[in-house]
Amino acid sequence: MAWSQEAEMKTFDRITRDPAMLGGQPTVRSMRLTVRRVVKAVALYPNRDELFAEYPELEPEDVRQALEFAAQNLDDRVIALELA
Repeated sequence: MAWSQEAEMKTFDRITRDPAMLGGQPTVRSMRLTVRRVVKAVALYPNRDELFAEYPELEPEDVRQALEFAAQNLDDRVIALELA
């Protein structure tokens, strides 16, 4: 599924893009907090209480939308991995 601004506005009302901020990377609620950083933070802090203590500006819906946005955008890419 290709990303579209219309779909983003309907589904991802907390994910924003501004070409003048952080090179247009998707951010959470126009804060200087990228979706990528939120995904990494979820990996570093699997306990949500610890995550929200480290990032008090985040709300549970921010995290949910960041993860969903990242997952949908990965659907559009093929990532080469080394075979085990």
